Amino acid sequence: MRDFLGDGIFNADGDTWKLQRQVSSHEFNTKSLRKFVETAVDSEISGRLVPVMKLAAGDKTHQLDFQDILQRFAFDNICRIAFGYDPAYLSPSLPPEAEKFAVAFQKAIELSRQRFASITPYYWKIKKALNFGSEKQLKIAVDQVREFAKEIINRKKKQLLIQSGHSDEDILSRFLVSGHSDEDFVADIVISFILAGRDTTSAALTWFFWLLSKNPKVEAEIFIEVNKDKSSSSELSSAYDEVKDMVYTHGCLCEAMRLYPPVPVDTKAALNDDVWPDGTVVKKGMRVCYHPYAMGRVEEVWGGDWAEFRPERWLEREEEGGGAGKWKFVGRDSYTYTVFQAGPRICLGKEMAFIQMKRVVAGVLRRFRVVPVVVEGVEPVYVMDFTAKMKGGFPVKIIEREGV
Repeated sequence: MRDFLGDGIFNADGDTWKLQRQVSSHEFNTKSLRKFVETAVDSEISGRLVPVMKLAAGDKTHQLDFQDILQRFAFDNICRIAFGYDPAYLSPSLPPEAEKFAVAFQKAIELSRQRFASITPYYWKIKKALNFGSEKQLKIAVDQVREFAKEIINRKKKQLLIQSGHSDEDILSRFLVSGHSDEDFVADIVISFILAGRDTTSAALTWFFWLLSKNPKVEAEIFIEVNKDKSSSSELSSAYDEVKDMVYTHGCLCEAMRLYPPVPVDTKAALNDDVWPDGTVVKKGMRVCYHPYAMGRVEEVWGGDWAEFRPERWLEREEEGGGAGKWKFVGRDSYTYTVFQAGPRICLGKEMAFIQMKRVVAGVLRRFRVVPVVVEGVEPVYVMDFTAKMKGGFPVKIIEREGV
């Protein structure tokens, strides 16, 4: 992964990882999350996502690749919050540089994954040394990605120069202001955050909307929740507070990611020799893989109905005046539900991801129905890349709700 991700947070260990973790953590406090919802997310929903869907709804024959739309949405979001830069990738007048970058980025992911699938590492290493085939394509794609990342960095440097270096409104500014001038290292950080912000939430939402289409009762329950929040919210309550109250939707998202985790497989390496509780011996340097996709399907953990999409496994009713009251969320520990990792490397952006996804769910379902265009009985294929994809995209028709 080094050619693509360099020393970015996913690929780094020790002090390099710790530095990025510490600097980035400032972006995920309550103040930053409020700003994220009320500026980046909501303006992207109202200004771009809703108009695109409204346009599609107006043409009964028009199909949208909803997976692509959600990726574009998430890409704009992560660039705005992490770098203070808006690529406007979801806008109808698509900027050519954003399109070029997105294609190169996806190519770099696919070709990096192929290295893992190679029969022997020597094969791809020989191709890299001779610069031919897939390794030549990877080099071209990575160069294009890095060129785009460095354009973002240079734009930010000029902005900081004008503002006398006082801006710390985003992750990129914080790294530059704190004296990290190595452009390649900062580019690694930019690329890693785009991978984190673009591919994970969009993958989760793609499978979430597919599951909703198969479970109309769940969709109806969410519709009630998002409209109840809207009608009961006062002028003073914020979008951030609204999201906090979407407990049923939160459970639905957790259940969707149990069945279709955005990162289906992850890998660690042992720092020292170890012996696990079951007696398994792990030697220093040994690589260990764990599979959130498989772990979400273990009958001993999730019960005999593990194959069902059942949000209630994450919820219980609070008692209220002798009867059933509001939903209360009941989480699982992070080592049982490993979608966001666990331990020191647990996902920094977990709360931000839930906030973004819940705002999208509310913004879409209040106005539209998302109807998959599939042959009866045919299930979409879950592609286990570094992040999960729906093979061939997610073609849908958009139906505008009456009276909205």
